[in-house]
Amino acid sequence: MAGLLALSRTIDRINEFIGRWVSWLILLAILVSAGNAVIRKALDISSNAWLELQWYLFGAAFMLAAAYTLKQNDHIRIDIVYGMFSRRVQHWIDLLGHLFFLMPFVVLMVIYFVPYVSLSFHSGEMSTNAGGLIVWPAKAILLVGFFLLALQGVSEIIKKIAIMRGDMEDPNPFVSAHEQAELEAKALAEEAKALAGEVRS
Repeated sequence: MAGLLALSRTIDRINEFIGRWVSWLILLAILVSAGNAVIRKALDISSNAWLELQWYLFGAAFMLAAAYTLKQNDHIRIDIVYGMFSRRVQHWIDLLGHLFFLMPFVVLMVIYFVPYVSLSFHSGEMSTNAGGLIVWPAKAILLVGFFLLALQGVSEIIKKIAIMRGDMEDPNPFVSAHEQAELEAKALAEEAKALAGEVRS
């Protein structure tokens, strides 16, 4: 298990590094969008390439950060039923979900996208829009995103098994939406008390 956990930590580090850095692509997409709007209004000049670049940047941020989001356990989850079970049952739900839903899907996407990207690259596929960009980098981003998600799926499966065996602590203890709201309300109440105390003194 030690070797598998070392592999999991390596995958986590890779996806954390990528996830943190691609967040800057959102800012870049905003700057491109703003610059395009200003140039179009001021100089009456525009190009489909600028619009497509915005889509590429946003798509890259979304796809390349998906694995990091899974690592952080921040994907949207409907916990009405999930929250009713013990933490051990929740671990089983997560493990079976990763094994039978996440992994088959992401592996299928990787297998599908390899020839899809290869064909686009070798044909020099261009956008159908006038003045648009080459298409294969956008398709390659999809392939890389699903590959990173597949790697993170492997890491999550390893961690779930290790947690259930008692080989590691749970890095993401489950907190229901109700409990989260209570914790936030308590923190706000304590903040307000501290602020009131400062004002009185």
